[in-house]
Amino acid sequence: MAHTCIHWFRKGLRLHDNPALMAAIKDCKQLYPVFILDPYLHNNACVGINRWRFLIGALKDLDGSLRKLNSRLFVVRGKPEDVLPKLFTKWKVTRLTYEYDTEPYSLQRDSKVTSLAKERGVEVIYKVSHTLYNIDRIIEENNGKPPLTYTKLQAIAKTIGPPKRPIPAPTMDDMKDVKTSSSENHEKEYGIPTLEELGLDTAPLGEDLFPGGEREALRRLDEHMKRTKWVCSFEKPQTSPNSLSPSTTVLSPYVTFGCLSVRTFWWRLTEVYRGNKHSDPPVSLHGQLLWREFFYTASLGIPNFNKMEGNSVCTQVDWDTKPDYLAAWREARTGYPFIDAIMTQLRQEGWIHHLARHAVACFLTRGDLWISWEEGQKVFEQLLLDGDWALNAGNWQWLSASTFFHQYFRVYSPVAFGKKTDKNGDYIRKYLPLLKKFPAEYIYEPWKAPRSIQQAAGCIVGKDYPHPIVQHEVISKKNIQRMKLAYAKRSPESPSKSKGVKRKAASIIEMIKKKAKVK
Repeated sequence: MAHTCIHWFRKGLRLHDNPALMAAIKDCKQLYPVFILDPYLHNNACVGINRWRFLIGALKDLDGSLRKLNSRLFVVRGKPEDVLPKLFTKWKVTRLTYEYDTEPYSLQRDSKVTSLAKERGVEVIYKVSHTLYNIDRIIEENNGKPPLTYTKLQAIAKTIGPPKRPIPAPTMDDMKDVKTSSSENHEKEYGIPTLEELGLDTAPLGEDLFPGGEREALRRLDEHMKRTKWVCSFEKPQTSPNSLSPSTTVLSPYVTFGCLSVRTFWWRLTEVYRGNKHSDPPVSLHGQLLWREFFYTASLGIPNFNKMEGNSVCTQVDWDTKPDYLAAWREARTGYPFIDAIMTQLRQEGWIHHLARHAVACFLTRGDLWISWEEGQKVFEQLLLDGDWALNAGNWQWLSASTFFHQYFRVYSPVAFGKKTDKNGDYIRKYLPLLKKFPAEYIYEPWKAPRSIQQAAGCIVGKDYPHPIVQHEVISKKNIQRMKLAYAKRSPESPSKSKGVKRKAASIIEMIKKKAKVK
């Protein structure tokens, strides 16, 4: 039977290694590649201007690639459970395909859509390709519990074997019997909106340092894979948080949006490693991809993973509510130039180095401001190009010493940490030009500069740049004691001290599996 198919693009915004798209093309006469602007996911509270620009860029690139195959992208707006049934009827659809997504909202959404499709006689097929492994399989291999240590995750991955190899993108030959019908009104009805049409203020946008899209993702991957020595010797902790150009690959936004397949990334690294001495997980580039897998597994297996309350592995802490402090942190007004420079880079460019993330996350939570990691999580989700639900929640729990990492007495200094890799403060001068005339001696602590030096630099602390909102040396010691108390309150049987949390039976995932045809 020749099908009329919708392939529903969500995260996997690419043609290469897209098994769900290939499942749509098989035995297909009419193909409708669809992307839905979902008001729950695509709203200005959740998506900052840099993320919007990246997404629109990725959609344009995807549409361009589809057009080369005599197809095109259909962008529709609304809730998927409202939009898709109308399209099933309008286009006489018989098959729906999509890439499996483990986020709680996605699982609920997909369960609803699958039911609606079945009611209308539409076959549903989904495929795993956003992660290296089928996350459910990892949990099953660990007796129904997500592994709570990286070592355990590694051991399970070793048992399963290497990730599946990526599949090639569809060719004209694959598409020879497949048509995509579109009307003269296509652009009006299903075109990709501009940022202006979405009502966004584009004035704050700077240079597009990380253009969205599959072609750019593969170009960057090729570029990095040519650096054999760098790839083989890569150790994440040895990279610099405040270098003026990124000291890591910055492929993370492309993996987050699915412009780059994580399996393609893994196997390209394998090729580079072959026959060469190379670094190993957890610090190697393979190791970084396994960290991603670790947090995805935890986020699927632990209910309420992005919250403190109701999260069985998270230490319950009496965080303060300090709207003024939170705003100062978010808006780069803490009075600590290293912290403020990082938060400025985040807002301007949508990306900061992972150690810079460590510094500002520690400062907001257990280090200095004693504000809940959930607040930081919201800001990162909006501003980071690579803001990923599972990784964002997992890393904030880690950096606040709430889950996974328990050495709460190890606190990043908002002064000394940045000096390690940038004594002259060039990073601060770039992102806080107001301070650029301060001598290196004072650029991390401008409040210590004599008045004459502040005047010569054209920046008076307390007038042009704020005084520090807290005294780090004093408050960090007090906060260590507060954290010690929070740890003391944990019961000896606390799941946060155990090796895993048993998943409840009959999860949403199982419900979907009963309804959808998984191949």
